[in-house]
Amino acid sequence: MAGLDAFGTQLKRGDGGAPETFTALANVTSIGGPGLEREMLDTTAHDSPEQWEEAVGGIKRSGEVSLDINYDPADHDALTDDFADKTPRNYQLVWPTEPPTTWAFKAWLKGFEPDAPHDDKLTASVTFKITGKPAIP
Repeated sequence: MAGLDAFGTQLKRGDGGAPETFTALANVTSIGGPGLEREMLDTTAHDSPEQWEEAVGGIKRSGEVSLDINYDPADHDALTDDFADKTPRNYQLVWPTEPPTTWAFKAWLKGFEPDAPHDDKLTASVTFKITGKPAIP
């Protein structure tokens, strides 16, 4: 397989209700992450075979999700409410596969940076920090 078209990937924001309803964020131009990572703990000792380093897996890091958006205050300023929240919000990253594949996670809004150049469109960069184990099928 040569690859899959990324067009149509969505980040959906939960409303906190029961049952929870998820709504896709509008005008997303790029999605990055999450960058899953595992810390490695060096267990190399003086008697490690042939002086080769040895390691064991440590803490798993859930990473961050970053977005670039065509910023519209009417569509995106609700995200700044997430910044003020004292609890993380539920999100879903929906990949455009058939059938769609959904990764679910709780996250904090870590950063929201609008940009208004004099000769281009309004944009914003948005960063979410995942907390806990993401649900990845």
